[in-house]
Amino acid sequence: MAKRQKVRVQLEVQRVEDISPSLRRVVLSGEDFDTYAEQHGDDTDTYVKLIFQSDAGEVKRTYSVPFIDREAREIAIIFVTHADEGFAGPWACSAQPGDVLTFEGPGSGYRPDPTADHHLFVGDESAIPAILAALAVLSPDARATAFLEVDDRTHEIDLPTAAHVEVNWLHRDQMQPGETDALFDAVRSWEWPAGRVHAFVHGESALLKTVRPYLLDGRVARSDISVSAYWRRGVDEQGFRQWKSQQDEAVMRPEV
Repeated sequence: MAKRQKVRVQLEVQRVEDISPSLRRVVLSGEDFDTYAEQHGDDTDTYVKLIFQSDAGEVKRTYSVPFIDREAREIAIIFVTHADEGFAGPWACSAQPGDVLTFEGPGSGYRPDPTADHHLFVGDESAIPAILAALAVLSPDARATAFLEVDDRTHEIDLPTAAHVEVNWLHRDQMQPGETDALFDAVRSWEWPAGRVHAFVHGESALLKTVRPYLLDGRVARSDISVSAYWRRGVDEQGFRQWKSQQDEAVMRPEV
């Protein structure tokens, strides 16, 4: 998980694919691909800061890059599109081939540890891209459990992996994102596996106050957990960043 050199690049939209009613994959390529790819690394939570223009100047939004194809010279970013506010989601909803996206990065801090006995993934739609990337690199003999919260059954997606993975889809039904305790309740009810568990817990900020302390209470070693809030219910990006800056260990990454 070595530090990467941060670069600022521009890539063009090649195609757009809706993979669920609330998730849109935007595939990008262009002359700057090699500049970015040299820094991408092997971590599965690799992220970049997308750059948009507003009346007040540049606006940056952090997004995972779950897919890179070095032969095709393409990367893919998956956007949550069920909100019509902000910058990134609306941009993705209207994105067309030829549109240009500027971003800087990458950063990263997690990859599933192949020596772990079991892998645990917990998150909502915002974490699905990074979890997709993690599942894709698990070996055939790896074992994992995923708890994923989405609106309803129509929002469930395929999660390709060679590993033995139990996927538990949790439905909000009529409730709004960030309003349920479904993920915490599911993790607490889970029959804990034998051996060493390596955990990835990302999504709405409540996970820092619920799932994180539960795992760290003798169930997962501090060195085996990746936890980060990606957003906070009821506040915009600026409010979320302010809140996150005031938290102790708002981001926890596995120790290597």
